[in-house]
Amino acid sequence: MLLASLKQVEFGYTDVPCLEQADIDIYTGEFVALTGPNGASKTTLLKLMLGLLRPWKGTAFLSAKGPEGNRLVTGYVPQHIAAFNGGFPSTIAEFVLSGRFVRGSWLRRLREEDHRLTQEALKQVGMWEHRHRKIGELSGGQKQRICIARALAQEPDLLILDEPTTGMDHTSRLAFYAFLRQQATLHNRAIVMVTHSLSEVSAYLDRIISLERKEDGEWKCCTTTSCRGHFVPAGSLPY
Repeated sequence: MLLASLKQVEFGYTDVPCLEQADIDIYTGEFVALTGPNGASKTTLLKLMLGLLRPWKGTAFLSAKGPEGNRLVTGYVPQHIAAFNGGFPSTIAEFVLSGRFVRGSWLRRLREEDHRLTQEALKQVGMWEHRHRKIGELSGGQKQRICIARALAQEPDLLILDEPTTGMDHTSRLAFYAFLRQQATLHNRAIVMVTHSLSEVSAYLDRIISLERKEDGEWKCCTTTSCRGHFVPAGSLPY
């Protein structure tokens, strides 16, 4: 099922476009990497895909419904989590648990399943033992992890991650990629991750989308490379 797409999208922040001829299709059940040099408008591309920015030209589509026919749930973890307000009064557990309200009314009573999924998400990012700490006490890397946990607790149909492995060591990164592969395969989630570490992650991917510079200096259409010849079979995952 097609969840998001850009067709011949052009966009810029001044009167000069920074992105041209952007074409993307994102389907359920696939793990896709978005890559390109620094300054290649990767974050801009994500925001256009999510409807946070409106293109100058072309069309941006975001499905209203997920694969099961319910309202589409999107989890988005931006890049600069270290700037998170240090005075935020919530504990880690409360912050991640709040992600469960995207699956219903803010006035509904939390269920046992909500607490279970919150616990699972925090364990998956290695932050369960810190669940009673205040967010303002955390390092930038820890804030990154709890924002990933909150997005996972939402059970998203579409998960967007902007350089989520910043601050992780090599072993942790590989385990995280394997976990995302499992999320796409077993839960039919679409996952789009901005990364510079293609040599590490390519074995887990379905596709790579790269931004390339035109001769006049602008960033042009996304080139999609298939990874299906070497991605890891679901049965070989360590999770």
